[in-house]
Amino acid sequence: MNLPDRSMDVSRRAMLTGTLGAGALLTLGDRPSALGAVSGTGARSVAVPITSCATWGAKPPTEPVRLTSPLQQLIVHHTATPNSTDYSQKHAFAFARSVQQSHFARDWIDTGQHLTISRGGHVLEGRHRTLESLATRTQFPLGAHCTDMNPVAFGIENEGTYSEVLPPAALWKRLVETCAFVCSTYRVDPKIIVGHRDHQSTDCPGEQLYKKLPALRSSVRTSMAARPWGRVSPGDVSPNVRAAQLLLRQTGRSVPVDGGYDSAMTSVVKSYQGAKGMFFVDGIIGAGTWESGLTPTLRTGSTARDAVRAAQTMLTARGHRTTISGTFDDATSRAVKAFQSSRSLTADAVIGLDTWSRLLA
Repeated sequence: MNLPDRSMDVSRRAMLTGTLGAGALLTLGDRPSALGAVSGTGARSVAVPITSCATWGAKPPTEPVRLTSPLQQLIVHHTATPNSTDYSQKHAFAFARSVQQSHFARDWIDTGQHLTISRGGHVLEGRHRTLESLATRTQFPLGAHCTDMNPVAFGIENEGTYSEVLPPAALWKRLVETCAFVCSTYRVDPKIIVGHRDHQSTDCPGEQLYKKLPALRSSVRTSMAARPWGRVSPGDVSPNVRAAQLLLRQTGRSVPVDGGYDSAMTSVVKSYQGAKGMFFVDGIIGAGTWESGLTPTLRTGSTARDAVRAAQTMLTARGHRTTISGTFDDATSRAVKAFQSSRSLTADAVIGLDTWSRLLA
């Protein structure tokens, strides 16, 4: 049944496959507005790699894509297609193209849903302007994935059929991360996550996946739990800036380690953010940049000497003095455990994101 794009629901369908090469990734950046309140609690920015329409080879929409707001529902779908065992990016790109062609065949202007997650855990932009609109944190494209709900609903399509089986681990992990990303970006509570069948007479997103929606909402809420990352910006002079400089050096970038955030450091940070494909390349280091791989996990014997120096710098700044040597020795281990205990963290002497975020708060 061919209804107008603005109201038509995405029916379950059989898809074709094709080929395409590797693509670029996009993640959320560090603007202050990325950290919004959700049900009265802090929500951290959640970085998720999303491949753009241009990268996976989408055709242009047949009509201009309009934006809408506010976001009131996050609707989970399955594609009701075969459960492919090809988890490659190449397959994901081909699948995204076949979805779009299927929707063109229904006289729709573009892919109906906003994002598609492949069984291999690759996240792809569906409807054009989805990535663009995420930057507004208020608007999103008017889609075609759930009749009557499209003006207020963001749609996430999951490759496969989940009436009798659960999604593979890679898809589930990305679904949690993607839902957390959308909820964090639009500053909405995970309770808005629902299944397609909650609004229409359909099996979608499949009985087994639908039963997992309470767990999905819970996992998304946990993923959004606040980490108290600090922000460092041009003009700052502090131990945090010195630590950031050491961490940037650990990634292979040339930057003086003097504790001052000057124009040269700003250029280095922008270069790093650009290389990571971040939404905002603004030279400000906040949650998104800290969690993009800039703060590696460290433990006794770690050989990332500049990163260890960064941790030792912050331990000393927080009153847990240790020699800033670049060697994660027993003295450093004791200092880490003491710091973790003072912040009610598990005192295991492993510096992961939770410990880094407290050191850099």
